[in-house]
Amino acid sequence: MLGYRVPAPDEAMLISGGRRGLGGAPFRVVTGHGKFVLPVFRKTRFLTLAMCEAEVSEKCVTRQGIGLTVKAVIAFKVGNDHESIVNAGQRFLSDQDQMAILTGRIFAGHLRSIIGSMTVEEIVTERQKLATEVLETSKSEMAKIGLTVDSLQIQSIDDGDTGYIDAMSAPHKAAIQRQAQIAQAQATQASVEAQQVAARNQAEYARQTAVVQAEYNAEVDRAQAQAAQAGPLAQAHAQQEVLAAQTELALRASELRQQQLVAEVVKPAEAEAERIRVLAVADAERMRIQAAAAASHDRVALDRMLIDQLPQIVKEASAGLSGANVNVLNGADGLSEIAAGLVSQGLTILDSVRKNLGGEQGGEAPGAGLALRGQADAKGGRGGSASSSDGPVSID
Repeated sequence: MLGYRVPAPDEAMLISGGRRGLGGAPFRVVTGHGKFVLPVFRKTRFLTLAMCEAEVSEKCVTRQGIGLTVKAVIAFKVGNDHESIVNAGQRFLSDQDQMAILTGRIFAGHLRSIIGSMTVEEIVTERQKLATEVLETSKSEMAKIGLTVDSLQIQSIDDGDTGYIDAMSAPHKAAIQRQAQIAQAQATQASVEAQQVAARNQAEYARQTAVVQAEYNAEVDRAQAQAAQAGPLAQAHAQQEVLAAQTELALRASELRQQQLVAEVVKPAEAEAERIRVLAVADAERMRIQAAAAASHDRVALDRMLIDQLPQIVKEASAGLSGANVNVLNGADGLSEIAAGLVSQGLTILDSVRKNLGGEQGGEAPGAGLALRGQADAKGGRGGSASSSDGPVSID
């Protein structure tokens, strides 16, 4: 619309011409809304309300007489109130760049004044105090020209070639370096200790692993050795059992062979020896009878006849023994009893014949018969059958 003007959000519209503004100001101030302005009769101008910046680099002398170069940055703007806009508009509307120049100069003066009352140590260590004092002292002056300061930052403080700040910081640098070295040494020591602990842990783990591996290998070796020995051991046990069985079989075969030898060789030999002994006894008895018969004159012929027949009787009895089935229960003693029984039987027969002959001829030598009978009883024992305390002997 023709003649309707609207200021930007960060601007203030100043309308001159016509009636005056508030408080007798030579112009009216419009912010945040539009205004109809008559062309030709009214004139509009715009004042920035945006944030501005001013840099200060000022050489100052401290209370100690040491020159310092201080650099600072000031952030400022035109105040939002009507009075500040009017004051700033009257001073900077035609050349708004002058706001930064004037602000820098104002703060440079206040910096020189405040730094001149402080020591280097205070300036270096208390920069915020310096900035606060500068702001406080410049606030009234800035308000008069319609400006407000949002912040003041001290960028750098330089003492040039004097080296005062470096000398002042030397003890702190040395202490810091010492602390840094101590911290580095402690860190190195901690690192070395950690490495040693890690190495010990690794060595311990390796040792435990080696022990476990060795135990496992030993167990595997034992199992393999047992498995390898199982076959030979089983074979050896089997061979041992076979040898034991063969040994027992050989012992039994030896015993059986011994029994066979006794039955086939020893027993027949003992029987033959006993037979020969019996014959010898009979022959001796014959000789004794012959001697007794020779002493009896009236029975010489008869006794000779009986004596001649006695060996034949015993021989016949012993011949019968050779074909008999003899069960000898008590060894050589049994055979002796058999032979004595045969002799006794022969003598008994001889005695019976003599008695019969004596009855027919009316007399005999009783002493001879008793002698024969007594000797037969002594030789035969129980007369006709041989026995002993070890067991009976039978003749089939």
